[in-house]
Amino acid sequence: MLKARITRAAQALRRGWKQHLATLALAWIAIVAVDTWRTRDLPQGPAPDAVLVMAAAAAGTPPATTLAAWRAQHPGQAVAVHFWAEWCSICKLEEPSIASLSTDWPVLGVAMQSGNADKVAQVQRQRGMPWQTAVDPQGTLSRSWGVRSVPALVVIDAHGQVRFATSGYTPEWAMRLRLWWAQTMPQWKALLPKQ
Repeated sequence: MLKARITRAAQALRRGWKQHLATLALAWIAIVAVDTWRTRDLPQGPAPDAVLVMAAAAAGTPPATTLAAWRAQHPGQAVAVHFWAEWCSICKLEEPSIASLSTDWPVLGVAMQSGNADKVAQVQRQRGMPWQTAVDPQGTLSRSWGVRSVPALVVIDAHGQVRFATSGYTPEWAMRLRLWWAQTMPQWKALLPKQ
């Protein structure tokens, strides 16, 4: 009796595999379309440089720097710029992933509309957020980068090129995969024969 049920279920699955595949393909297309629309204004090509006012999260952190100067502290490495806000519940959900990511990759936070440097530093201490963060109290920096909502993640390769930009919750494995790809892609291109 059980064997007959299992056999009938397997036969039904074999008959409907095309329909299941089509449903999965449509779902994937919808997800890609929504993600493309959400990230339409995020930067592409060379990473835009900007003056950064840093939260005093770490001892010896300069009060102001630029993105280029911050990137220069991590030569030869892909880096992540993570736009977040103190009031954003999705950002809070993503914090453990960003904290874990920051142990292996350079991460620069940008606290959008979350107060001045002292307030942002206090939030970082209270929540145990170990990454360096620039403050963006009016959202001016975020808007100049095309960030309309948080969280957003921009991955910049070692040559200063934006390789990936996402908006909304991004799982840690996807962040790590993007950083790894941005780190290794230029090296692979260097191995290809020149035409």
